[in-house]
Amino acid sequence: MKTIRIGILLLVAALSSCAVMDRAATGKQLERNAKWALLPIVNHTDVPQAGLRAETIAEVLLRSREIANLHHYPATLNRDSLFEPAERKAVADALSWAREQGVRYAVTGAVDEWHYKVGIDGEPAVGMTLQVIDLKNGDSVVWTAAGSKTGWSRDALSAVAQKLIGEMLDDIPLQ
Repeated sequence: MKTIRIGILLLVAALSSCAVMDRAATGKQLERNAKWALLPIVNHTDVPQAGLRAETIAEVLLRSREIANLHHYPATLNRDSLFEPAERKAVADALSWAREQGVRYAVTGAVDEWHYKVGIDGEPAVGMTLQVIDLKNGDSVVWTAAGSKTGWSRDALSAVAQKLIGEMLDDIPLQ
C-alpha cells in the first residue's frame, strides 16, 4: 500500500507543470475604473520581441479583468531589439507619456525567460516580473509579482505565458 501511495505521489508530481510565483501588494484596492496604461515589458532574453509578446497577452488579460480604460504606450517609445538595448530609457519615456496622459496606474515589467528548453522534451519555459505603479501617488509600486512556469513538450510557449501572466494578474486587488 505504501508503494502505491509513493507511486501516485510521483505520478502527480510528474504530471504537474512546474510554476513558481511571488507577489507583494500594499494592501489597498486599486480602482478598476481609473485610467490605466500598459507600458513596455522589457525583454531581458535573447528571443526577439519577447517583451512585445508578453505585452499583447497582458493587454488582453487586463481587459478581461474589466479594466476598460486601458491605454497602450505609443509604439515609437518601444525599442525592443537585440542590437540596441535601450530598455530603461523606453520605460522612462513611457512613464513620462503616461503622466502626460493623466494615467493613474501603469503596468510594466520584464521578461527574463521565454523559450523552449533544450533537450529531448523541449518544454516551454517563461519567467517574468510585472508591477503596477501608482502615478498619482508618487510613482509608488502598489503591486508586484515575479513568476516562472514551464509546460509540457506539446504545450505552446504562448499558452504557458498566457497561464503565467493570467495567474499573476489575477492577484491584482481591484475594486
